[in-house]
Amino acid sequence: MMTISEKVAYIKGLMEGMKLDESKDEIKLTQKIVEVLEDMALTIADLEDSVDLMGEQVDAVDEDLDALEGYVYDDDDECDDDCCCDEDVYEVKCPKCGNMIYVDGDILDEGSIDCPSCGEKLEFDVNFDEEEDGAEDK
Repeated sequence: MMTISEKVAYIKGLMEGMKLDESKDEIKLTQKIVEVLEDMALTIADLEDSVDLMGEQVDAVDEDLDALEGYVYDDDDECDDDCCCDEDVYEVKCPKCGNMIYVDGDILDEGSIDCPSCGEKLEFDVNFDEEEDGAEDK
């Protein structure tokens, strides 16, 4: 299948091969039309290249997003709950909007988080007793 640029070049070659009288107005008009077709073909080729490049970039971003989602949501098949299995996850209800937020120990250690739904600052004051785990220092 011929590209648009190839088709325009073919038409231009046909026109040049006909050895038309270039002094006639209709021939001058036809030459200008072919020039415009050449410009359009080049512009279309540039646009096709840009679309191909953007398609590749979108595919790369999609792959990165899939990897990030796998990391954030921990798509491990062995996990039985909606969170993750490797560490303790705590469910916190925002007092302002009622949204359920899942936080891990790192977030609790930071002491606060903004509710992703309403922006309310949720503060945590949690002290885990080592004695509960049976690790008592003597």
